[in-house]
Amino acid sequence: MNLLRSLATISPRGVLKMWERDRRAFRKVFWVSMVPTFFGPLILMLSLGTGVGTLVSSVQGLTYQQFIAPGLLASSAMLGATYSCTYDCFVRLKYQKVYDAILATPLNIEEIVTGELFWGATRGLLGAGAFLLVITAFGLAKSPLALATLPLLFIVGLMFAVLGMTFTALISDVSLFTHYFTMFVTPLFLFSGIFFPVQNLPSWAAGLIEATPLLHCVRATRCLLNSQVTGQFWWDILYVLAVTLIFFMASIYLMRRRIVK
Repeated sequence: MNLLRSLATISPRGVLKMWERDRRAFRKVFWVSMVPTFFGPLILMLSLGTGVGTLVSSVQGLTYQQFIAPGLLASSAMLGATYSCTYDCFVRLKYQKVYDAILATPLNIEEIVTGELFWGATRGLLGAGAFLLVITAFGLAKSPLALATLPLLFIVGLMFAVLGMTFTALISDVSLFTHYFTMFVTPLFLFSGIFFPVQNLPSWAAGLIEATPLLHCVRATRCLLNSQVTGQFWWDILYVLAVTLIFFMASIYLMRRRIVK
């Protein structure tokens, strides 16, 4: 009940104020911050798509470039949102004491955290949107449904924003983010069906990966970019929304406990 009352105090105006604060701050470091979320997937697209792609005739009826492009697009949204809600938020929380200063204004903790989460999703969308232009230039986004990837990528970014914020609320030292990226983000990137079908793995491994978040984002994005929307697509969307909602509430609760303490 306390959490529900806490969520009820969130006003769109307060969230927008926090989002706007982050947007203004981001303008100063825009190009530096966009490098890893945009050029990382781009380099992989060029190296694997045009390199390994010459050795692979097709994957699930798609060219190798068509197969990996949606996954790299989803991972770009993941990385942008994750960087924003891990390192950036932790610095503002512990070292710069930005949240303590903002609490002297009419904004409350819930609005601060929600604004950060929506900014993280926006940052993920910025990198992914730029990468979508590259994919289009490669001729890999010919379907009219490609435009529908933009709201999907925002939701993908929001999911990884709440996951990152939850971890941020739990740690005491910035060096612990190394564990988050090494043991969570990197395995997701490598084993979520971006580079090969997970069905090629042993059944126990495929079943384990089915429970991880990025796989569902990759499949949903691939469905839209290649006009292959099926019942599986809606299951993937439901999974992403459910995880986002659960960890949104967790991040609000944990960040309130962390800031108040």
